[in-house]
Amino acid sequence: MEQPDPPARPVSIAVAGLGAAGRAFVPAILAHPHCRLAAVADVDRELREVIAREHDVPSFANIDVMLAQDDVHALYIATPTELHAQHAALAFAKRKHVLVEKPMAVSLGEARAMVDAAKAAGVALIVGHSHSHDLPIRRMRELIEGGTLGAVRMVNTWCFTDWMYRPRRAEELDVSRGGGALNRQGAHQFDIVRLLCGGNARSVRAMTFDWDARRSGVGAHSVLIAFHNGAAATAVYNGYGHFSTMDLCFDMSEWGFVQPRATRAVHRASNASSDAELRAKRERARTAIPASAPHQPFFGLTVVSCERGDIRQSPDGLLVYTHDGVSEIPLEPHRSPRELVLDELCNAIAGVAGPLHDGEWGMATLEVCAAALESSRTGREIELTLQVPWRR
Repeated sequence: MEQPDPPARPVSIAVAGLGAAGRAFVPAILAHPHCRLAAVADVDRELREVIAREHDVPSFANIDVMLAQDDVHALYIATPTELHAQHAALAFAKRKHVLVEKPMAVSLGEARAMVDAAKAAGVALIVGHSHSHDLPIRRMRELIEGGTLGAVRMVNTWCFTDWMYRPRRAEELDVSRGGGALNRQGAHQFDIVRLLCGGNARSVRAMTFDWDARRSGVGAHSVLIAFHNGAAATAVYNGYGHFSTMDLCFDMSEWGFVQPRATRAVHRASNASSDAELRAKRERARTAIPASAPHQPFFGLTVVSCERGDIRQSPDGLLVYTHDGVSEIPLEPHRSPRELVLDELCNAIAGVAGPLHDGEWGMATLEVCAAALESSRTGREIELTLQVPWRR
């Protein structure tokens, strides 16, 4: 995977929100040859000051004040989903580029406003990290484009985790505030299958599930997505912590570590107070997403079925199944998925290439999330209208 051409100057990125996602981007920014960490912001004074001291950057309680700094070129937004649109608006008003966590917003109306504001300001809007940035998924797309396996016909992605029982803030389980496994984890899956099937989804049929009253929220889903090119995809997610897809995936964890069953820490429902859960979440955020790993990231099992062969992940690359047998394509593990996101941001800012995961792509993925929830609620197939094609 080629790195972007160097921009005229390093891209100075400020980080807003220092939960697991925000903290994971800090080492990626520091490691990237064309980026620098400019500042950090969080409502937790102790946390932001610790991170600021570790990396010798200023810290702020107020994002607008941070954005007023001349050496801030871009804002990475890792605050709660319900604040994404508000914080993006502050950045666009000061003509700063924006990299925003998925899901990009709570509603399609907010997402559209973000897309329009970025265009009006003449700045880049990138949505990520999602696991469609992962090198194995990108390489699958390249194999499909190469054409030797024929047209893509099906993509099936399965992920079984304990997501519902990990330490959570209340809004992370509240669908109306952009929470729940479908919005938070399904967004990864929908990005993956849209990328592999060409982007232009036609319709969604789905069922979602909330089956633990002690931990209420959408914790599982089964989603069928039809595409205009005739391909079909399924996205299955279960966050209730019984079976793990690591049992189907070489004992590989989401971030590329070998975790045999006996070594896995499985979270279960607890009666901890909200304050205790918040403390546990902050502690977990320190190590939840590692800066590097010995193997490729493994967000469950993804199988691509083309006319003349199938593709799935291996710990260190891809396995390709054809009439001639099984072959493995090795992939280099030296760059994290977040560094690949930063490549896309730097390319967009430098004008080297238009980004794939731009605001319209992120809005199309959010439309699939909204359609899946509506389909489950109404029992109907939902037609999609905001989809965009995959762009090289």
